[in-house]
Amino acid sequence: MTWTPLYLLECQLRAVGQLRVSLHRKMCNRQAQVRWRSAGRPAPLLTARPTRALVDEPISIEAHHLPSHTPITVRANLTSEDGDLWEALSHYYTDAKGAVNLMRDPSMGGSYVGCEPMGLFWALQPVPGSREGLRLRKRDVETPYAVHLSLLEGHVNPEDTRGKGSEEGQELAKTVVDRWYMAPGVRRIEVRQNGVVGSMFLPPGPGPFPAVLDLWGMGGGLVEYRSALLASHGMASLALAYFGHKDIPGPLNRINVGDSYFRAAFQLLQKHPQVCEERIGVMGLSFGVYLSLWIASQLSVKPRCVVGINGPLGSFNTFSSEDGQQESFEENQRHWSYDEQGYVSFREVSLPSNIPSENYAKVEDMCCPLLYIVGKDDLSCASLENADEIEKRLHAAGKSHLFTRLSYPGAGHLIEPPYAPNARVSLWTTRPAKLMTLWGGHLAAHAAAQEDSWQRILGFLECHLRGEK
Repeated sequence: MTWTPLYLLECQLRAVGQLRVSLHRKMCNRQAQVRWRSAGRPAPLLTARPTRALVDEPISIEAHHLPSHTPITVRANLTSEDGDLWEALSHYYTDAKGAVNLMRDPSMGGSYVGCEPMGLFWALQPVPGSREGLRLRKRDVETPYAVHLSLLEGHVNPEDTRGKGSEEGQELAKTVVDRWYMAPGVRRIEVRQNGVVGSMFLPPGPGPFPAVLDLWGMGGGLVEYRSALLASHGMASLALAYFGHKDIPGPLNRINVGDSYFRAAFQLLQKHPQVCEERIGVMGLSFGVYLSLWIASQLSVKPRCVVGINGPLGSFNTFSSEDGQQESFEENQRHWSYDEQGYVSFREVSLPSNIPSENYAKVEDMCCPLLYIVGKDDLSCASLENADEIEKRLHAAGKSHLFTRLSYPGAGHLIEPPYAPNARVSLWTTRPAKLMTLWGGHLAAHAAAQEDSWQRILGFLECHLRGEK
C-alpha cells in the first residue's frame, strides 16, 4: 500500500489530538487532587455509627467535607475466615454542602441502586477473580466481622479497585465497623451431653430465659450464628448438630440419629437451670423445618411455637427409627435437576407429591403456633407447595388459627438474619465430584425479605415464648 501525504498528515493530526486529550486528562487529575486536598478545607471525613454493633443492627454512614455536587464512591470490604475478599461499592453525588448520608441519599450505581442504608453490607460479593461458589458464613461467632469502609474519589467500579495503578478511585477517608453475632455478656457453652452435640448460647444474667432449639439443613455440621444472635436478643438457644459432624457416630453423609436424639436435645434445654422449661420454641431452615415439625407433632414434647423457613413437610426416606439411619442424601438423585451450567436444584426432591405421604410430619397433631416463611424464588426447596400442604392439613384438622405464612417475592432459599449477603449459587460438595447448588434469591429483594422476616420472627418468638399463653 502506498502511503499518501494526506493520509500521513491525518495520522499526525490524530496523534497530536490524542496527546492533547491525554495531557488534558492529566491536568484535570492534578486539578482534582488539588481540589480534594485544598489546604483551606478540612480533610474528607467518613463516619459510621455505631462502629461496634450486632449484625442485625443498622449502621448510619455519612461523608463530609467534600466538594459540592461531586461524584464519590463508598466501598465496603471484608476478609472472610477463609481468607477471601468480599466487596460492595455504591455511587453517590455530594449535596450542596459537600456531604452524603446513606440513610437519605440514593446510590446511583455500583453494587446496588436506590436509597439502601445497609446496601454496602447485604450487597457484599466476592471480588472479581475469586474462587467459584463462595458463601459468606461465620464460623467463629466469638469474633466479629471487621468491615472496612472507604471513601473513594469518583464513581469506581469493582474492576477499578484491583490495584491497576490508576489515579481514579483515590482513597479520601476510611473507617472500620465491627459486626457481631454475640452481644457483650452472651455466653457460648459447648454441649456434648447424653449424646447430644451442639452449642448453647445464654443471654447475660441469671435467667431463667425462654429458649429456642435451632436446626439447620442438610449442609450438616454445627451452625451457630443464628443461635448466638437469638441469645443476643434475650433468648437462650441451642444450635444442634444432627448430620455431618465428627462427634456424631456413624458415616458423615448419613443421618445417624433419630427420635431419641431430638427428644434428648429438647429435654436438655428443658432441664437447664437458666431456661424456662415451658417456654421453648423450635426453629428450622430447609430440612430443619421437617425436623421441627416432627419434634412438635410426634415426639411427645410440647414446644410453645415453631418457626419454619423454606423447608419440607416430609422426608423422602423414612425417618422414624430411634437411630435414624436414613439413606445418604447423595443416593437420592432421581429428582435432582440441573440448569444449563450444570448447577443442581433439589427443589423437586421436596415437592409434597414426590414425598410418600406416610413420611410426612403429622402437622395435624400439632398444638402450637407455626410461622412458615416462603421465599418465592427458592430454587432448593418447593417451599410454596409445602406451605400450601401444611395449611391444607391444619385447616382440615380445624387448626387454621395455628398457621401464619410470610411470603417474599424475589427471595431465595437461604433466608437468614438481616444484612447477610445472599449466595444465589454456592459450592455444595467436592466429592466425588465438584457440585454447585442453586439457592435462588435476587440480591435486593432477598435482603428486604431477610430484614422484614427477622423482625417478624423475633416478634413471633417474643409473643409466644414470653407472653401469656
